[in-house]
Amino acid sequence: MQEQLNVMANLLNETGTKAGTVGGTLLSILPTISSGDIIRTVILAAVGAMVSFLVSVLLKILVQRIKKKQPFRR
Repeated sequence: MQEQLNVMANLLNETGTKAGTVGGTLLSILPTISSGDIIRTVILAAVGAMVSFLVSVLLKILVQRIKKKQPFRR
Protein backbone atom coordinates (compact mmCIF):
# COMPACT_ATOMS: atom_id res chain seq x y z
CA MET A 1 0.00 0.00 0.00
CA GLN A 2 2.80 2.40 0.89
CA GLU A 3 4.51 1.61 -2.42
CA GLN A 4 1.38 2.59 -4.36
CA LEU A 5 1.20 5.89 -2.49
CA ASN A 6 4.85 6.59 -3.34
CA VAL A 7 4.20 5.87 -7.02
CA MET A 8 1.18 8.20 -7.02
CA ALA A 9 3.16 10.93 -5.28
CA ASN A 10 5.94 10.65 -7.90
CA LEU A 11 3.38 10.90 -10.72
CA LEU A 12 1.87 14.02 -9.18
CA ASN A 13 5.31 15.60 -8.82
CA GLU A 14 6.16 14.86 -12.45
CA THR A 15 2.85 16.31 -13.61
CA GLY A 16 3.45 19.47 -11.61
CA THR A 17 6.92 19.82 -13.07
CA LYS A 18 5.63 19.35 -16.60
CA ALA A 19 2.80 21.82 -16.07
CA GLY A 20 5.20 24.36 -14.59
CA THR A 21 7.61 23.99 -17.48
CA VAL A 22 4.88 24.36 -20.11
CA GLY A 23 3.30 27.30 -18.28
CA GLY A 24 6.62 29.07 -17.90
CA THR A 25 7.48 28.54 -21.53
CA LEU A 26 4.13 29.91 -22.70
CA LEU A 27 4.35 32.91 -20.40
CA SER A 28 7.86 33.71 -21.61
CA ILE A 29 6.76 33.53 -25.27
CA LEU A 30 3.58 35.57 -24.78
CA PRO A 31 5.22 39.04 -24.67
CA THR A 32 7.06 38.43 -27.96
CA ILE A 33 3.86 37.70 -29.93
CA SER A 34 2.37 40.84 -31.41
CA SER A 35 -1.32 41.40 -32.02
CA GLY A 36 -0.58 41.60 -35.74
CA ASP A 37 0.75 38.05 -35.68
CA ILE A 38 -2.38 36.83 -33.93
CA ILE A 39 -4.67 38.61 -36.41
CA ARG A 40 -2.69 37.23 -39.35
CA THR A 41 -2.91 33.72 -37.91
CA VAL A 42 -6.67 34.00 -37.41
CA ILE A 43 -7.18 35.28 -40.96
CA LEU A 44 -5.01 32.56 -42.49
CA ALA A 45 -6.81 29.88 -40.47
CA ALA A 46 -10.20 31.17 -41.66
CA VAL A 47 -9.07 31.29 -45.29
CA GLY A 48 -7.62 27.79 -45.02
CA ALA A 49 -10.84 26.44 -43.54
CA MET A 50 -12.94 28.04 -46.30
CA VAL A 51 -10.69 26.71 -49.05
CA SER A 52 -10.74 23.24 -47.53
CA PHE A 53 -14.52 23.29 -47.29
CA LEU A 54 -14.96 24.54 -50.87
CA VAL A 55 -12.58 21.93 -52.27
CA SER A 56 -14.40 19.14 -50.44
CA VAL A 57 -17.79 20.36 -51.73
CA LEU A 58 -16.48 20.65 -55.29
CA LEU A 59 -14.95 17.17 -55.13
CA LYS A 60 -18.23 15.76 -53.84
CA ILE A 61 -20.13 17.35 -56.75
CA LEU A 62 -17.53 16.09 -59.21
CA VAL A 63 -17.72 12.53 -57.89
CA GLN A 64 -21.54 12.59 -58.03
CA ARG A 65 -21.48 13.75 -61.68
CA ILE A 66 -18.97 11.07 -62.63
CA LYS A 67 -21.09 8.38 -60.95
CA LYS A 68 -24.21 9.55 -62.82
CA LYS A 69 -22.48 9.31 -66.21
CA GLN A 70 -21.04 5.81 -65.65
CA PRO A 71 -23.49 3.03 -64.85
CA PHE A 72 -22.49 0.55 -62.20
CA ARG A 73 -21.02 -2.64 -63.72
CA ARG A 74 -20.89 -6.04 -62.07
